[in-house]
Amino acid sequence: MMQLKQVTKTFGRFKALDQLSLEVPQGAVYGLVGPNGAGKSTAIRHIVGVYQPDSGEVMVDGQRVWENPAVKQTMGYIPDEVFYYPAASLEDMAKFYQGIYQNFDRELFRRLDTVFHLPATTPIRRFSKGMQKQAAFQLTLSTRPKILVLDEPVDGLDPIMRRQVMGLILSEVAERGMTVLISSHNLRELEDVCDHVGIMDQGKMLLQRSLADMQGVTHKLQIVGEVPQGLQILHESASGRMKTLIVRGQAWEISTKAAAVKPAYFDILPLSLEEIFIYELGGVNHAVKDILI
Repeated sequence: MMQLKQVTKTFGRFKALDQLSLEVPQGAVYGLVGPNGAGKSTAIRHIVGVYQPDSGEVMVDGQRVWENPAVKQTMGYIPDEVFYYPAASLEDMAKFYQGIYQNFDRELFRRLDTVFHLPATTPIRRFSKGMQKQAAFQLTLSTRPKILVLDEPVDGLDPIMRRQVMGLILSEVAERGMTVLISSHNLRELEDVCDHVGIMDQGKMLLQRSLADMQGVTHKLQIVGEVPQGLQILHESASGRMKTLIVRGQAWEISTKAAAVKPAYFDILPLSLEEIFIYELGGVNHAVKDILI
């Protein structure tokens, strides 16, 4: 389990994190979202032990992360902008990783050649941005991390490679119980892979829940006829006789109330993760809505 407990971090007069609390269950795939400047990358750098908090605690499996090499051995981290030594090839970096990570798996590294098809001896600086990100995945997955932390992980990858990379990650989650935290602006992308989601703004956690909880308590009701009483309506629109209501509540409760008014037609539809954030959280801060457009 990864935890940030009331973490505060300031840079000069700027408060990047403001008593941030975050919890990622073991074996979960956790999506961390928020507008630019929300503090996501700062939170991630605390999780992987790059930053020391001004106050609060950063824990992995009950141990502090800061200056704890044993904990960091179990973690893999791919930042938005990956770094390689200027003249290093993929093979050079593999040797470098092998010298740092005790669990670096050379056989797995070779097997991943069949997935990424990257030249082993060409300097990585000559790779495209997408190829450099692929190299980061090949190297990091080969360390057999217990915890994988990703900041905008598939930026620069084509759709086919995005699917391949996410498939590899989910396979590791299923087979080894790897815990994954993914920071991304793309909620459509996260919906397919995450089972927990947290949303940040201005250095604070606005909301964190399991995806099942989010999708189980908010629904879209389309109805022709009288609008039922007693519904907790978040949003309402109409097109001709058809009214569309975004309603908070269990599907069976909404259905029972809709049927009671004997409408000419009604249907209850699931919401996407993006729609849930728009209607549930859009009113909290306008910046939250911006990431969903």
